[in-house]
Amino acid sequence: MRGRLIFPFLAELFRLDTRSQAMADPQGPGPFEGAMDPDFKEPVLVDPDDDGIGERIRHELPAIRIPCQIETKSFEEQRLFPSGNSPRSRLDLVFHFIELERRLLVDEVSGDALIRPGDRLGGIYDRANNLVQTIRMPPGLFVTEARPIGFGLHRRHPRRNLLLVTFQSRQLATGRTN
Repeated sequence: MRGRLIFPFLAELFRLDTRSQAMADPQGPGPFEGAMDPDFKEPVLVDPDDDGIGERIRHELPAIRIPCQIETKSFEEQRLFPSGNSPRSRLDLVFHFIELERRLLVDEVSGDALIRPGDRLGGIYDRANNLVQTIRMPPGLFVTEARPIGFGLHRRHPRRNLLLVTFQSRQLATGRTN
């Protein structure tokens, strides 16, 4: 017995495809630098249309829907900056490791969950696959933490059973005035 989720919904996840991201060259002709920033470990910004605004180039794996329990911390909370509004959202989703294992989202060698920082939440669905809430892009909601919780609920064969995943929006505006 490993427990179960309370009032489950389905989370639609788009996992960041770091393998093809690292191979792609969004800058076009010239020296290959890769689409991932080597220092910050996130997609680089490029300006393909020369409008002075860098766009994030993301390579994502196909969407998957996973049962989860939802804990809303804040949703589109207004934050005003001199350069505009940058709403802040934060959702904590709780996934059961049984569901992750069924979908091959647990690394067999390390035991790590394959939901990782940089993955994006696309929407929330009910158990009948009806849309409950779509997540606007931008700002989007991205994984900032994926932490195993709930260890040892079975006496004879204690195992972990839950993964707490924090999704947060990315800031759209800047507080700088120069």
